[in-house]
Amino acid sequence: MKIVIVDDDCLVTEALKTILGINEDIQVVATGTDGREAVELFEIHKPDVLLMDIRMKNMNGLEASGKILKENPEANILLLTTFLDDEYIVKALRLGAKGYLLKQDYANILPAIRAVYSGQTVFGQEIMSKIPDLIQEKAGFDYNSCEINEREKEIICLIANGYSNKEIAAKMYLSEGTVRNYLSAILDKLQLRDRTQVAIFYYKHGDMHE
Repeated sequence: MKIVIVDDDCLVTEALKTILGINEDIQVVATGTDGREAVELFEIHKPDVLLMDIRMKNMNGLEASGKILKENPEANILLLTTFLDDEYIVKALRLGAKGYLLKQDYANILPAIRAVYSGQTVFGQEIMSKIPDLIQEKAGFDYNSCEINEREKEIICLIANGYSNKEIAAKMYLSEGTVRNYLSAILDKLQLRDRTQVAIFYYKHGDMHE
């Protein structure tokens, strides 16, 4: 697994590089200090996961995420910050970042990287508890109008609650391939880009109307 780390604090970068480097399946291929470098390094190395700070000079992590995801919608970006900022969380979600963790939550950084690499979205417990209140704008969306069937509704709900494709498959007694097919259909019907946007859509529109 190739990792790029971008943080304007060199001590943080070196610490993360050391911690991650002891794992045989992880290779830190490059490090940077601001968003501009993040964009350049991503294009050069095409990492499996980009681990990036938010507050940085020249270009912050959210701006860099926007540029990278515009050209590479499938990019796995895990944002790491010291700030539990509501605006940052909302922007990160809407951009399509695959995760948002507090630096203080250091014990979960490695598991989060592995989870993001496997296709999950990862937000720390403190952040998850804030998401519904932050992005819910109105209740009630008629999913039937978009031809979303009952099974797809259940999958949308599970995605919004952080379940991976494998976990959804086990819970619904389906194969992972079938779950992926359902997810593709959901993305197409709702005109969304990825599972993170599915979660945002769910919270933003409240309960599902029959």
